[in-house]
Amino acid sequence: MRRIALCLLCLGLAACQSPNPYTASSLPIPPAPAQAALAVDTSAYPAAPRDYGRYRNWAWLNDRLPAGGPLADAAQIAEVVSNGLDQRGLRPARAGTQADLRVATDLRVERRLQQVQDPYYGDPYYGGPYRGYYNSPPPVRTYEIQVVVVTLHLFDGATGQEIWNTRAETANQGSESQRVDALRAAVDKALSTYPPS
Repeated sequence: MRRIALCLLCLGLAACQSPNPYTASSLPIPPAPAQAALAVDTSAYPAAPRDYGRYRNWAWLNDRLPAGGPLADAAQIAEVVSNGLDQRGLRPARAGTQADLRVATDLRVERRLQQVQDPYYGDPYYGGPYRGYYNSPPPVRTYEIQVVVVTLHLFDGATGQEIWNTRAETANQGSESQRVDALRAAVDKALSTYPPS
């Protein structure tokens, strides 16, 4: 039995001794072109951080006031946005000069569903608070509310490239003065992160 196993092992080793059909051959890597040493690949590096401190003044994009809507007219929207930008150190550009920033704004009213869960309500027999009848979950009420959504876009005045945008919303309810106050609150909330760090 050992001899048969030894013979099979020798035959297997002899079969492995056949020549390799693959031959190693390679060509040298061609030299880089001469201009490759002078070119800088800017895509290989992160963009330089933007200096928001150099933006000092602004004007409306395409020199047009924002469109008015059911919440406020164009002059009210322009005044609220102008006051918000003024609080961030951005002044309106003088007539006939190139503005550092161009501003566009979009204002719309959207409907949202809001759910309110009553965690506790009274016992109809004893008047005491407890969680649901027979440990049932508390009722959930769904309301439809209107919110004011303000979107601001800031563009570089020289290149036209968008450098920053933001969006904020606030409840839309009450009289006209209360709606303007809601618009002001939404603009302040939107501009609260300018300049970005």
